[in-house]
Amino acid sequence: MPFEFIKTSVDNVYIIRPKVFEDNRGYFMETFEKRSFSNLDFNVIQENQSYSRKGVLRGLHFQKGKFAQAKIVRVIKGEIFDVAVDIRPDSKTFKKYVSAILSDKNKEMLYIPRGFAHGFEVLSDEAIVVYLVDNFYSPENEGGIIWNDKDINIDWPIKEPILSKKDSSWPTLKQFLENERSEKR
Repeated sequence: MPFEFIKTSVDNVYIIRPKVFEDNRGYFMETFEKRSFSNLDFNVIQENQSYSRKGVLRGLHFQKGKFAQAKIVRVIKGEIFDVAVDIRPDSKTFKKYVSAILSDKNKEMLYIPRGFAHGFEVLSDEAIVVYLVDNFYSPENEGGIIWNDKDINIDWPIKEPILSKKDSSWPTLKQFLENERSEKR
């Protein structure tokens, strides 16, 4: 099998280690092969790419409702601290997070199922991150959690990150869930 799926402390979140064939010319690896990923509830429909410089933190993002997305995240240049937070209130791992160092050197990927918020912080001078997703982006169904939510308590390596205006103004998870309940009434 060209991939090793490594279980994490949160159910259904996996670190994926591809088989890499290296020689004096460089390397070759499969980054996705549908049959190998059949154990995941994942059907790729879109690929996204971002470029960021050192200290940038993107996240914590997710899509709501029927627009929720599962993701496979990998780095093609640089190194990031990648995070997946379980935001499913009925989950036994609610508010728990998984973090992984993803880089062009280790070539590992992170599988993040639906119902999770995702974010990353760039540790190298620059990073190019590629995401495979299983649902289309819907701007009106975009959600986010503030990166430094004390109830989640992520141990980010860079304590004063560079944030977009949007990422610096997301609610806490508690505030988000309260707003969602209010809107359903």
